[in-house]
Amino acid sequence: MGFLSYYRQFEGMPEHEVNARLREEAGERRRRALARVEPLDLSRTTWPEYPPPTIVNAITFAARRGLHRYLDRHAAELRTELAHRHGVEESRLVVGDGAARMLSDAAQALLEPGDELITPWPSYPLYPVMARRARGQAVPVAGFGAEPILAAVNARTRLVALCNPNDPTGELLGAGELRSLLEALPERVVVLLDEALRDFVDAEERDAALAVLQDHPRLLVFRTFSKAWGLAGLRCGYVVGGEGAEPLLERLEPDLGVNELAQAGALEALRHADALVERRARAVAGERARLLGALRDRGVHTTESQANVVWLRPEGIDGAELAHRLERAGVIVQGGSAWADGAHVRVTVRDAAATERFLRALDGALGR
Repeated sequence: MGFLSYYRQFEGMPEHEVNARLREEAGERRRRALARVEPLDLSRTTWPEYPPPTIVNAITFAARRGLHRYLDRHAAELRTELAHRHGVEESRLVVGDGAARMLSDAAQALLEPGDELITPWPSYPLYPVMARRARGQAVPVAGFGAEPILAAVNARTRLVALCNPNDPTGELLGAGELRSLLEALPERVVVLLDEALRDFVDAEERDAALAVLQDHPRLLVFRTFSKAWGLAGLRCGYVVGGEGAEPLLERLEPDLGVNELAQAGALEALRHADALVERRARAVAGERARLLGALRDRGVHTTESQANVVWLRPEGIDGAELAHRLERAGVIVQGGSAWADGAHVRVTVRDAAATERFLRALDGALGR
């Protein structure tokens, strides 16, 4: 119906009838809106909310100030802020285009043809890919911990890629076990510690692994602003190494620097969003404990998680079918097929409302 046609239908009608008709149409629109329930996406590990206005304003100001100029190739201001925060020299920290890109660059720099990269499995799917791209070989090992990693080490081992806490299982290798692993590894083996989900850890100090760097220069710790910080679109991350790692870190710095808008957003987040990230981390920790308890009460197998994800395996139904049933109920989860594990699904932990909605959908999917 066109604009004029819509209003012509009211010609000749008394005012009270027009008003009654309009109220009826408005009521129908409200009923349709209330009946429509948007899907709940619990398949992603990135934070679902929009960034704070202060961060958006900082990015906008940087754009208006000078996109016509070349950026600061070394991200000096952001690098200084991060080095001060972690108590390390600036030469031991490099900012790059996201942790994933820097992990891939490290594999390119360190792997020679025929070298092996060991990683616990299931884990972040990038690790086998970056090994192949560097003409090396990925060696997935079952189980998460120092023991299965060390059992797989041989003369060809060059890298260990360790997602900590692990995606998708949420398992954590504590700082003490990490130190033991480094002490037992051969001298030529470098550990790439991916701490993308580290902000959600409450079992030990958030920077516990960084303290290990003092004694182990063969450890590189990668961090990101994509997860708890909620700035995945900026593609900004950084890597910290121990004394002696400076030459390798220089090779991981982007040749042309990090996007200036990403620098501005990350810097504003570091200076003013700490409390926000802390609230998010506490909320996730509380909901994670509640969700794990509820799943065990239902007889669903899970692993202990220190991340914003829960890795679960129901009885009597495979992961693909469970994911399908949950999606029909309006809840989207990540099926285990992404890790060649059809028995499991990965569920992202969010707030209380998301937990309740997921559990209701789960009960329906399991026929409870």
